[in-house]
Amino acid sequence: MKNRFHFKIGGLAGEGIMVTGAIFSKFAVRSGYNVMDFAEYPSLIRGGHNTFYGTISNEEVFSTYHQIDLLIALNQETVKFHKQELNSGAGIIYDPDEFSQEAIRGIRLFPIPLLRLAEQAGHKLMANTVALGAMVYLTAGKLEILNSVLKDIFADKKEEVIKGNFKAAKLGFDFSQDKFTPLGQLLKMRHSGVKMVIAGNEAIALGAIAAGLKFAAIYPMTPISSILTYLAAHEREAGIVLRQPEDEIAGINMAVGASFAGVRSLVATSGGGFALMSETLSLAGITETPVVVVFGQRAGPATGIPTWTAQEDLLYALTAAQGEYPRIILAPADAEECFHQTAEAFNLAEVYQTPVIVLVDKFVCEAHQSLKEFDLGKVRIDRGKIGKSRTVFPRYQLAIDGISPRAFPAKGVVVKANSDEHDEYGLSDESVKNRKAQVEKRMKKVATLVRKVPALNLYGPRKANLTIVGCGSTKGPILEAISGLSVQNPKLKVNFLHLNWLRPFPADVVSETLKRAEKILLIENNYQGQLGQWLRMQTGIEIKDRLLKYDGRQFYPEEITTKIKQII
Repeated sequence: MKNRFHFKIGGLAGEGIMVTGAIFSKFAVRSGYNVMDFAEYPSLIRGGHNTFYGTISNEEVFSTYHQIDLLIALNQETVKFHKQELNSGAGIIYDPDEFSQEAIRGIRLFPIPLLRLAEQAGHKLMANTVALGAMVYLTAGKLEILNSVLKDIFADKKEEVIKGNFKAAKLGFDFSQDKFTPLGQLLKMRHSGVKMVIAGNEAIALGAIAAGLKFAAIYPMTPISSILTYLAAHEREAGIVLRQPEDEIAGINMAVGASFAGVRSLVATSGGGFALMSETLSLAGITETPVVVVFGQRAGPATGIPTWTAQEDLLYALTAAQGEYPRIILAPADAEECFHQTAEAFNLAEVYQTPVIVLVDKFVCEAHQSLKEFDLGKVRIDRGKIGKSRTVFPRYQLAIDGISPRAFPAKGVVVKANSDEHDEYGLSDESVKNRKAQVEKRMKKVATLVRKVPALNLYGPRKANLTIVGCGSTKGPILEAISGLSVQNPKLKVNFLHLNWLRPFPADVVSETLKRAEKILLIENNYQGQLGQWLRMQTGIEIKDRLLKYDGRQFYPEEITTKIKQII
């Protein structure tokens, strides 16, 4: 798609690839562009081939692409692994002192002695900064903007480190200016305004803080670990209590206990950790205790390939834990949705007194996107029905909408929660009459909830030749593919039904939308088409055209475009 510039940095783990990529993304945003970036790394303690790649545009950008316009190869393996991804006219930056590079037809070579120039600047570790200087020149950028980013990134370092990086960047810029002509102005300049560069995990943490989070218990596990580290960095200023428990069982038990005591609480985990949490999730269901669970999917089963992405746990999240009880499942697709849906998850958990699962995947968790600051005015806090304290509180009294008033245990106030079936005061009661009444009370929440499900996210024209259905991280690549096709063929009508509210499922409005479609395409990051199965269970509609991907990699707009062209 035109007005998109794609770069990739590759090399061994430990070579500063992530930091280098993040700096270039921030440079692009400060230069007036929008950006989307992502890092790939193997599940090794040390070593392995790492990459960082991004897409830059003067328009909104929703996804990274598979094709590359500029490859920064810190070793020869990077060229070997990624040369087939290079667009015609693309360039390769490499160090000729480290390896020789044969000419590739249609590709420009930029041999730059990265290590030698870095040593001139003060240390060979600054070779990546030399490469950054070269990247800025080759994309017709301004060195002073890069320097402003370097100053911020290394603000906690000694002055000599900052000055050394300034020098390294200038050496890379000047060397390239003497030897090469630029690849050209990145894009037609159009300043996009002041923006931040933020990942989904950071947005989840910020959304939780904005919603009044007071307690979190998180055991580190890819891909949600940076939620823990972000909250740890801001624990005091946010006024929260953060614990890294000994395991996920302890974590969710702590969170449920904190919620019972009256504070908003959060846990975050991946598939293996969620498996350990499922019994306590059921406990929260029967005790009607609010709790928010962030579930970051990765490619399984078991350990699988834990640092790669997938949507393989959707049906598991929808059905895990014993017994029947209401649960809410939201599936945000990007950092913007992560912030607002996480904030809303706390309201939903307390209003409906039930667990809320925020279902994401590694691509959503770790991809960075340029966005305007979140609108805090849209964040409201609703703690639901809070009853007047009594000496003995009827926590589970019957209610027409299924929602009983809550109270919090305190001096002179007794609130009982029971994992056995219980009467309105929380005392065990296995009688037929009570069991039926309490089950029906809890399940009435579903009907109440369905009426509150927000309007569907339908992108594109109401009537279309093709309707694409997806959830989570498929959103960005789908929107990019549709946008590119509309430029190529304005008469082509394709729309996208983005499902980010999965349970309760808005079956009636989804059915109505899909019945209008001439053709339907399901896109999912799993083998079985789990979203399609859930949709069929809820609506009776079976989607036969499918694009399923299960290699651990996210979708790229190019492969979605190819599939659309095959169908239409």
